[in-house]
Amino acid sequence: MKLLEGKVALITGASRGIGRAIALKFAEQGANVAFSDLRLDENVSSLEAEIAALGVRGKGFASDASDFAGSEALVDEVVKEFGTIDILVNNAGITRDQLLMRMTELDWDLVIKVNLKSVFNLTKAAQKIMLKARKGSIINMSSVVGVSGNAGQSNYSASKAGMIGFTKSIAQELGSRNIRCNAIAPGFIETEMTAKLPDDVRKEWINGIPLKRGGQPEDVANTCVYLASDLSSYVTGQVIHVCGGMLM
Repeated sequence: MKLLEGKVALITGASRGIGRAIALKFAEQGANVAFSDLRLDENVSSLEAEIAALGVRGKGFASDASDFAGSEALVDEVVKEFGTIDILVNNAGITRDQLLMRMTELDWDLVIKVNLKSVFNLTKAAQKIMLKARKGSIINMSSVVGVSGNAGQSNYSASKAGMIGFTKSIAQELGSRNIRCNAIAPGFIETEMTAKLPDDVRKEWINGIPLKRGGQPEDVANTCVYLASDLSSYVTGQVIHVCGGMLM
């Protein structure tokens, strides 16, 4: 039997990168997958097709995770379409990197809203479904810089650190109802975003990683499968670093 056989997962920001890898890995393990992004485009339709090819249901939804009412509506749509939500992966996120002296109020507010408020929005909406079922797994996509900080990323680091505090609090609130909440803190993962970095910056990052290479989106997705499945039935309130030893 597959690890996520018959479960329903909702993943935000999943049309590309880490979110897409999670969606496909969940589908491989038997989950039906609902996923969201800001708009329905070719990335969404191609992911739906890839999920269907794995023998499970997959459907993309256009939704802004940073919008409270929109997040409630998304959860309602997913439940109407799939019947329930067993797994929630809060993956939506953006960067607006800049030194504090040059960072605008908009840069700060937008990153906090998309990265952190979205986690509140979706968790608050989805918990109602999980509380009724008395089961569920919530996985929040944080970052190693949410633990260590990083120059030029005060907004991003703050949003990811806030996510960790939120994760631990929700784990305590919902644990008695058999709902687990954990966070993953990826390090340097090879995505479209990191591919745009200058070669010298990439080299500097990789030199600081004991495994001497960047991670793949599938490395994060594999950890998500563990946290979503019964293999981690006694794991909650934790932050799992997927970073090649970059942060110890």
